[in-house]
Amino acid sequence: MEKRATMVDVAELAGVSQATVSLVLNGVPNARVSKATRRRVIEAAETLSYRRGKAHPVPEGRKRVIGLMLDEVSTTPFATPFIEGARDEAALQDVTVATFCTRSDPALEQAAIDLLVSQKTIGIIYASLITRQVTVPEAFSELPLVLLNCYERKLRYPSVVPGDLVGGYTATRALLRAGHRRIAHMTGEIIVEAAVDREKGFRQAMAEFNAPVDESLVIQAGWTIRGGRETALALMSLPEPPTAIFCFNDRMAMGCYDAARMLGLSVPEDISIIGFDDEDLAANMEPPLSTMVLPHDEMARWAVAELLDSYNDADQDERLQKVKIECELIERSSIAPLTPDT
Repeated sequence: MEKRATMVDVAELAGVSQATVSLVLNGVPNARVSKATRRRVIEAAETLSYRRGKAHPVPEGRKRVIGLMLDEVSTTPFATPFIEGARDEAALQDVTVATFCTRSDPALEQAAIDLLVSQKTIGIIYASLITRQVTVPEAFSELPLVLLNCYERKLRYPSVVPGDLVGGYTATRALLRAGHRRIAHMTGEIIVEAAVDREKGFRQAMAEFNAPVDESLVIQAGWTIRGGRETALALMSLPEPPTAIFCFNDRMAMGCYDAARMLGLSVPEDISIIGFDDEDLAANMEPPLSTMVLPHDEMARWAVAELLDSYNDADQDERLQKVKIECELIERSSIAPLTPDT
């Protein structure tokens, strides 16, 4: 009997993530998928005779419930797209998501695991709001498990994280393509993996454009609006200030806007700025902020689909992968071409 094509097969043929395939084939409204990508997915699905519907059979006796464990829900705005992405993807397969905020407390984690095991649920998605390496407690081995926005050094479970290095590269390239060469980078804390990767991406883009990095313009500015404002004031007050700034996150970029106004400068006429995260306020800033989108919704969808696929007869070794989903550039009005008078 010929093996039925899966969403993974379609993703591989189309050259996209499994989450993108899900968005396209399930007709998810407002999905950030280009027309060209959408066409490739549809053509790949037709080539493989992929059939939509109950593509993820669950063994009889299992309740159609997935447990989503979050280490936090209030410190960042990222919990919502994780929860909504997982919920929406699961609903397409008539599956419910039960969310637990455990704060990485072993006792709370064990209580949630005990409940999910006793109810014979499908499995668990173990999520971190900050991209990081984790050590998964052995108790989680009682059910199929997928890691969301985190990973283990030894790949015992499938995991999905954002492509922060490529994201940093793409953000910097947007400034370089506008003609900027004296570019500052406000980094996050070096203990944060995303900060390290985004800086690597910044340096790769600068090298590709043969633009020298002035190390005095690469400054750790923390996470906050205040940190961004204070750092930007110092940068913009230099005898030879940068013409553009790539910020680790949107909050720093908001601080840059404040600094520019305090110094009588205009964004983007006097200083171009790009952020990262696409927080809700970014589109409503004046001018609207160009930024990178963290693909948290798509990552959560991928995690759900991967967990459901664990009940198929796929090679388990092939499933032990660390998938990176690209961050999308959102071009708004905070970047201007460099002019001789800038």
